[in-house]
Amino acid sequence: MSQNPTKHTKVLIIGSGPAGYTAAIYAARAMLKPILVHGMESGGQLTTTTDVENFPGFAEVIQGPWLMEQMRDQAKAVGTEMIEDHIASVNLKSKPFEAFGDGGQKYTADSIIISTGAQARWLNIKSEQKFRGFGVSACATCDGFFFKDKTVAVVGGGNAAVEEAMFLTKFASKVQLIHRRDALRAEKLLQKKLMENKKIEIIWDSVVEEVIGNEDPKNVRGLKIKNVKTNDIKELKIDGLFIAIGHDPATELFKDQLNMDKEGYLLTKPDSTETNIPGVFAAGDVKDKIFRQAVTAAGMGCMSALEAEKFLSSKN
Repeated sequence: MSQNPTKHTKVLIIGSGPAGYTAAIYAARAMLKPILVHGMESGGQLTTTTDVENFPGFAEVIQGPWLMEQMRDQAKAVGTEMIEDHIASVNLKSKPFEAFGDGGQKYTADSIIISTGAQARWLNIKSEQKFRGFGVSACATCDGFFFKDKTVAVVGGGNAAVEEAMFLTKFASKVQLIHRRDALRAEKLLQKKLMENKKIEIIWDSVVEEVIGNEDPKNVRGLKIKNVKTNDIKELKIDGLFIAIGHDPATELFKDQLNMDKEGYLLTKPDSTETNIPGVFAAGDVKDKIFRQAVTAAGMGCMSALEAEKFLSSKN
């Protein structure tokens, strides 16, 4: 295999999505000639989202994949070099920093912006994946609005599940929270609020076996759930299913090099995107488990590029 020469850049951006693309736009406009390395599916979680109604600047509904194409083209137009590669390892102890693609390409960088994002955990049953985006969602704040006066179910038992269930009561006429155990993991205060909400019904000791829906138009109309104690199967009539069993940040690459919380999210300084290594920045869902919105990820992408620029100029 022929070894490509090492690629050096002042700013290496690992990952795409709103955070990576916005970082690239700002870094390129600052004449830093950034290199952005993205995987096979560039654009992040928004490429699996259809209707986007909450990104500022668009009065009409826009499509997630289109928004990501626009951001990518904008980053390219102002001078970002885009490379499709999978970063297999990084060395953040060396100066300049080093990153290695799985095909053997070596990258060196004076600063790194990490925007590798996170993935929602799914139940991974075939019917769930089939109706993903057609009534099955992992984001109530994104999609709750589409279920006005309808019945929806939420799967999960932690804070996120309880918060999603409560949020959905603003729109849905009824919310069923399905949990595989007989007690929730969520904070007591949240549980109390949940129990007091008349619109929410909790279905204990149960797991989703199958999502039932129509083919044309494609939509969800029910669920088969199984009681894990009795093995009884029952059907629920619902119009939407929200999966709230957590997210996994894509931070495996940085284990033992960067500070993370117990869930693997990268930790940054307050009001900053800087990690515990000066010159290494983190933006978007890779460090944010609270807001998880395209607009906040883009905002952090902007911050990371401005901070990288400041870091580089103070170094010279």
